[in-house]
Amino acid sequence: MEPEKLEFLMNFAQKEKPKNMQEAMPFLLENMNIAKKQNINFSKPEIKLIAEQLTKDLSPEEKAKVNRIMSIMLK
Repeated sequence: MEPEKLEFLMNFAQKEKPKNMQEAMPFLLENMNIAKKQNINFSKPEIKLIAEQLTKDLSPEEKAKVNRIMSIMLK
């Protein structure tokens, strides 16, 4: 893994994660835009792992909503 990508992921993992669906998607999109500006690209499996990290503290219902949105985005 490239050092820039690893640094981005480490920083992402340390950020306070959103507590609900309304905050989760903007948080994810903002961070993906930051990565894009830094020319960091993620594979579909990597994006799924990022989404799992993001949704780990959400309720099962909100986690399902994020997963549905992510599956549409990754097609």
